[in-house]
Amino acid sequence: MSGMRINLHKTSPAASRAMFAFSQAVAEESDRAGLAPDLLELIKIRASQLNGCAFCLDMHTRDARKLGMGEQRLDLLAAWRETDLYSEQERAALALTEAITNLPGGVPDDVWEEAAEAFSEEQLSVVVWAATVINTWNRLGVTSRADFPRR
Repeated sequence: MSGMRINLHKTSPAASRAMFAFSQAVAEESDRAGLAPDLLELIKIRASQLNGCAFCLDMHTRDARKLGMGEQRLDLLAAWRETDLYSEQERAALALTEAITNLPGGVPDDVWEEAAEAFSEEQLSVVVWAATVINTWNRLGVTSRADFPRR
């Protein structure tokens, strides 16, 4: 794979600032709604896995580790349905994130209802926004072939 195609932050700084502001607004709403920071990282990582965004996967797995998320939870996230490592609330958020990410056909009613039972309306709104913002970042990263730092 060749390198970065375009630096969207430099070529469209106003749009870039708006995306960062969007991300910050979702983080603030998440804090107000009382959602755990690890839940947001799980949403970001799972969407990034599905979208194949190396930049976002690198960033958010590092962020999750900084929050103290265990390696096994990170290692098995792609197979979350097959383990008991994730809470009921996390499972509902992951199912909804997958439905939002794989949008054709919409979000199935059973997935929505499970999430609505697991979260307050305010929290559910934040989960939807969080999945939406990371999907936008993923599309920008994959399209531009955003470089990630080598470790």
